[in-house]
Amino acid sequence: MRILKSFLFVLVLSIVSPILSEERSDFDHVRKAVVQIKVYSQAFSAFNPWATDGVRASSGTGFLIGNKRILTNAHVVSNAKYVQVQRYNQTEWYRVKILHVAHDCDLAVLEAEDPEFYKDSTELSLGEIPELNSSLIVVGYPIGGNKVSVTRGIVSRKEQSKYEHSSVDSHLVLQVDAAINPGNSGGPAIQNNKVVGVAFQVATKGENIGYLIPTKVIQHFLKDIEDGKYDGYVELGIATFNSFNPALRKAKGIPDGLEGVFVTRILPNGSADGYLQEGDYLTEIDGLAIGRNGTITLDKDARVDFTETVDDKYAGEPIRFKVFRKGKIVDVQFKAKRMPDFDFMRNRYDSPFDYSMIGGLLFQEMTRDLLGAWSRNGNTSGGSQFLYRYDYFIEDGIGRTKKADVVLYRKLAHPVNSSSDYFLNLVLESVNGEPVNSLSDLKKILSGSKNKFLKLKFLNIDLPLILDRDEAQKADIQIRSTYGLE
Repeated sequence: MRILKSFLFVLVLSIVSPILSEERSDFDHVRKAVVQIKVYSQAFSAFNPWATDGVRASSGTGFLIGNKRILTNAHVVSNAKYVQVQRYNQTEWYRVKILHVAHDCDLAVLEAEDPEFYKDSTELSLGEIPELNSSLIVVGYPIGGNKVSVTRGIVSRKEQSKYEHSSVDSHLVLQVDAAINPGNSGGPAIQNNKVVGVAFQVATKGENIGYLIPTKVIQHFLKDIEDGKYDGYVELGIATFNSFNPALRKAKGIPDGLEGVFVTRILPNGSADGYLQEGDYLTEIDGLAIGRNGTITLDKDARVDFTETVDDKYAGEPIRFKVFRKGKIVDVQFKAKRMPDFDFMRNRYDSPFDYSMIGGLLFQEMTRDLLGAWSRNGNTSGGSQFLYRYDYFIEDGIGRTKKADVVLYRKLAHPVNSSSDYFLNLVLESVNGEPVNSLSDLKKILSGSKNKFLKLKFLNIDLPLILDRDEAQKADIQIRSTYGLE
């Protein structure tokens, strides 16, 4: 009996030892590719556009993907002044340069300046999108230590969701129950020794719910930068409505059994502008059937919004629809294109906020950052116009005739502007009869004006704001000194 037990122990050990050895070897390969990132950043202020916030230290994770490139999240290195990296077996910190940043999909590529950093390193390759209920590990450097950390989790969902870094863009995400903490951002999720995602955000409600950027999005980003610059995602530019209501389907003459969604709005300057029509019933995109809830089958275990197909495209590539229009099925094809109209709605990083001042009155182009700063500072009087124009600038087609709304968002108090409170948070329409369709228009008008008075006309307000030009310019010198403007 004792001999049998010894034999079984040796047999089990002989089977398990190669497995343990292989797992250890595989993790060594991963560990040599994972990078700790230390960042010193300084954000620009939308409310005080002449100033910057204090220097902030933070950390994140990245990993080597070949050609000396380090992949990480855009939010890890946003507003960075100085970035350093280190691998698990190194004592030195190495400076890196930022090669490419994609704020719309929260990815970035870095490169270490010193070749010594890459000594005895490995590279990770990208795998396929993992199946639901499959396990993976997330590797990184979360807060609380400077040693590499590993957490295990299960893929619980695949869906299109908003990327918080830009607060506007939605792409495919993987939901996992692996613990993802500050510092994990940019770290690889590993399955079958390949990267299947990048850790980037967590749920604000619930416990142990984290999100990964899947390799589909990573590959799109890496292909985009092959020409040396990042162009960004294309936009379909439509709004749709589901077709669950049988009465609505009958009223619109939709044949029984024909799946699809209704087009309710065509956004100006989007890919579909001039090709699709309001009232169209979309049944297929690129040969994939669209369900009544607007989803298509991504793979055998997930359905996602049909716009995920557009997400895979680059500018100039064709988008093909089958459309039920005026009682018959028609084929509609057009080229995908980027939609710069959305840029003002994204959080801004890495660049200062431009502004103009006259008589202590501060003007900026309307942006998400300005809206947030305006709200946080509590000066919301008269803000309904501000909010409406921000929400409907694209949908109402305002962008067809002007580049941006210019807003009087703040004043630096001085006797010269004591009677201007009524006009705060309103959109500037013209100065001395010249239209203001961008901040550059306003600057040009102010610098070139020879009139004694400046007549500032605001949108939907009959009464203009009048300033004595010479007095306002003299006051600005004093105001800059008093308030510490550069």
